[in-house]
Amino acid sequence: MNIYDMTYQKLCDFLTEHGDKKSRAEIILSALYRNGISDLSLIEIPEKAKKLITDNFEIPTIECIDVSDGGTAVKYLFRLNDGNLVETVLMRHEYGASVCVSTQAGCNMGCKFCRSGRLRKIRNLTAGEIVQQVLYINRKTPLSGISVMGIGEPLDNFENVLDFVDIMLYPKGLALAPRRITVSTCGLVPQIEKLTEMHFPSNLAVSLHAPNNELRSELMPINKKYPLEVLMPAVTEFSEKLNKRVALEYVMIKGVNDSEKCAEELCRLIGESNCYVNIIRYNSSEGDIYECSDFEQIMRFYDVLKKNNIGVTMRREMGSSVNAACGQLRSDYIN
Repeated sequence: MNIYDMTYQKLCDFLTEHGDKKSRAEIILSALYRNGISDLSLIEIPEKAKKLITDNFEIPTIECIDVSDGGTAVKYLFRLNDGNLVETVLMRHEYGASVCVSTQAGCNMGCKFCRSGRLRKIRNLTAGEIVQQVLYINRKTPLSGISVMGIGEPLDNFENVLDFVDIMLYPKGLALAPRRITVSTCGLVPQIEKLTEMHFPSNLAVSLHAPNNELRSELMPINKKYPLEVLMPAVTEFSEKLNKRVALEYVMIKGVNDSEKCAEELCRLIGESNCYVNIIRYNSSEGDIYECSDFEQIMRFYDVLKKNNIGVTMRREMGSSVNAACGQLRSDYIN
């Protein structure tokens, strides 16, 4: 088994089921995440316990096969043990560094503007495979935040993503603050409702990208199953019950969703809910049918939101110079 798949509780359960002390879980995880050991036999625990761990677990390798450095953003292409490829992006900010991780090899959501959606999902990543993306980069650049927004739909890999977040928050491990982790979804309503029920500790971002059902269904097939009148109440409930402000991601596509009329519709959709809009410049790539909105049009869209007292941010463009459209580097290798 991949040792990085184990949350604190799962490792405690494993130890007690095999007649050992659950207190060793803290020592083992601290050795992995605080001391960064690469050999399980180096953990300082009694020989019998060490044999139990080394007989049942391994530290698998994650191979970096390409790096594209654009200064503010660095894209890593990783090959997993079974040969599947995933991408991870390091983003450098004035306040520190964050990483955007992938959760699936491929994606089944089929969003029309998303490069990774053009290659179907092969499989979910395990919690440990997501963890290893973070650890590889954290060894080179200490991280202060994590976005679960790379290749794949995170909430389509629900249990493994929850375990990943649990591992990242573990106090004797990387010990990230809950607010430093944001999980994105294209709008899987049952899973959003589960996050609300379980009092999910970290942040939620929803890929919206359109203010009405007709346009959103055209861009994002998931909207046909969970239309806005179903999605938005689930988002509002998450926000209200957990007292968290939800980010609505909105990629600006020229002539498609960037008109002032769309902005006005978006204002009405959000209403008084505790959400804000994160405007994203579209990262086009070869073969795209879409292109990014002109800066002047983006600002007109932005102004409509501001005049209607809607919270709005503009994501700093970081990825165009490193093929950072989601799935672009992976797609280039596969094709």
